[in-house]
Amino acid sequence: MEKKLVIIPTYNEIENIAKIIQAVFNLPGEYQILVIDDGSPDGTAAVVKSLQQVYPERLHLVERSGKLGLGTAYVTGFKWALARDYDYVFEMDADFSHNPADLPRLLEACTVGGADMSIGSRYCDGINVVNWPLGRIMMSYCASLYVRAALGVRICDSTAGFVCYSRKVLETIDLDAVKMKGYGFQIELKYTAKKLGFKIKEVSVIFVNRQEGTSKMSGSIFGEAFWGVLGLRFRKLRPAQR
Repeated sequence: MEKKLVIIPTYNEIENIAKIIQAVFNLPGEYQILVIDDGSPDGTAAVVKSLQQVYPERLHLVERSGKLGLGTAYVTGFKWALARDYDYVFEMDADFSHNPADLPRLLEACTVGGADMSIGSRYCDGINVVNWPLGRIMMSYCASLYVRAALGVRICDSTAGFVCYSRKVLETIDLDAVKMKGYGFQIELKYTAKKLGFKIKEVSVIFVNRQEGTSKMSGSIFGEAFWGVLGLRFRKLRPAQR
């Protein structure tokens, strides 16, 4: 059986963290979880530590000193996974906007469908977003259209944060060269994987706006993504030197 790790970055997710962990562990297939907590003052990490007593072999925690950015959290998690023998590594939010029940579908796109990387896509089959304000839907959808036009990649949901990576993708990408720290990170990783020749498959999912807790989205995040995409077009991408 493939060894699978779900990385969940957190900041003030005390309302959701125990429930999302339990939902993943209720799935068949022995998924493991790595929570990367950026010094949540609400006690998110303490909840994870208490659950580690119940799931000592499956639940892992990395604590960081403050809000260092989504991209750096995932890079930390990827390096943690590569130092161990995981075959597939997932990105997933803590707030149930990504349905844990879709994890096996993303995995199947790789193990059966032949993809090196699969994306839980909001836009590959219409617009599958629930309970978002219209303005935010349009901003997100238009951002993906902009990325397709600017970078010439045929990915419908380039800003998606629900992703399955095969180990070889993460081994090949130079993680130390990743520039963007916010949601632009999602674009950068997909573009880099595509340019390095990996097969990417989008899997249609329904994205549901969080029910509990507070969104971490901000205008500066979109600003970084907008300008960062222009820079990506002119960067020379090389595989990591191992």
